[in-house]
Amino acid sequence: MNEQMFLNYYNKAKDKLLKDTSLNSNNRKLFCEFFEEQEHKLKRINGLRQNDESNYKTLYGYIRMLKIVNKWFKNKDWKKLTEKDIKQVYDDLEDGKILNRFGKPYESLDDSYYSKVLKSRPFELAGKLQIAREVIRYTNHKESNVRFITEGDFRKTVNNVYTPSNKLLLWLAWDIGENINSLLMLRKNDFCIQKNPNTKEPEYRVNLRKEILKRTRKPRSEITNYNETVELLDQRLADLNEEDLLFNFDYRNAKKIIDRAVGRSKVKCVPGGQKPSWKDIRSSMACDLLKKGWSTDEVNARLGHRPSSDEIDKYINFLAIDRHRPKKKVQQYELEKINTELEESKDREKMLTRRMEKLQEDNEDLYRKVELILNK
Repeated sequence: MNEQMFLNYYNKAKDKLLKDTSLNSNNRKLFCEFFEEQEHKLKRINGLRQNDESNYKTLYGYIRMLKIVNKWFKNKDWKKLTEKDIKQVYDDLEDGKILNRFGKPYESLDDSYYSKVLKSRPFELAGKLQIAREVIRYTNHKESNVRFITEGDFRKTVNNVYTPSNKLLLWLAWDIGENINSLLMLRKNDFCIQKNPNTKEPEYRVNLRKEILKRTRKPRSEITNYNETVELLDQRLADLNEEDLLFNFDYRNAKKIIDRAVGRSKVKCVPGGQKPSWKDIRSSMACDLLKKGWSTDEVNARLGHRPSSDEIDKYINFLAIDRHRPKKKVQQYELEKINTELEESKDREKMLTRRMEKLQEDNEDLYRKVELILNK
């Protein structure tokens, strides 16, 4: 895994975009100005001397959006767009007439294309920001669609993965719940084996470093919840040096891994039936933990969301203090599930015993009646 992955992706994609002669030349100049400005902006607002992977990932995301928006306007010079042009695209998007590459209407427009392009700096550079804001006034896409898979469906998915390292990636994604690109940058020395103070069973503490996380995530340590993760980590870490990356492939390979597994298992997201992605594994873990009794604060902490914190928090997170209390809820959930199944089994056994006893009584009664008839 190249730790400059998004730097390379961005530079290559930007160069291709700006040299694409099939695109309107004035729009290419606008795109060039936008990227120069954004590179400087992201570096300064984050207090960096050089842009990091998180910034390059943000910049890389803009390339696809700009190309798609340019396609919506049929490659017309953005500086010459009229209110009618913008309204037509807006209405077609809202009415589901403009489809994505999967043949479906675009979703989450407020959080992406509207907020980052049409109602933001790219259209401001084109001199169309005010018109776009006036046109795009009545949208309501803020409520994100719920989509997740159950633990049963996750296990069905991972059972269709045959390479140990690929299985490990899936289990880490489900267990730790961090972003896939962050997981791909983990090294052997980010893992520490220890014993659970309650069960005395082995577990790993995973150090999620600041430099591998998205800007909005909190650096922290997390405790593994599942024996499957521990067993796969034992196998994988045994062959690595301290500084070695846990995985020797990049995001493109990781995407192929989950796509193949999902294709074989035929698992779909609840409730909309979408094809599960790496991001869905993260949200599915959160749903699963909430179902097992974790509080929203405990789940948020595991997801790396930033609550207000004091200086002591950095020690709590590094040492994973108080992470075992919520983990016990996973164990308690499994124990209660086993106890329920055991009680149901006992009830079935009792019912069967009563039926056998009743049958035996009926047979004995019938035998006595037959004897009486024969003795007459």
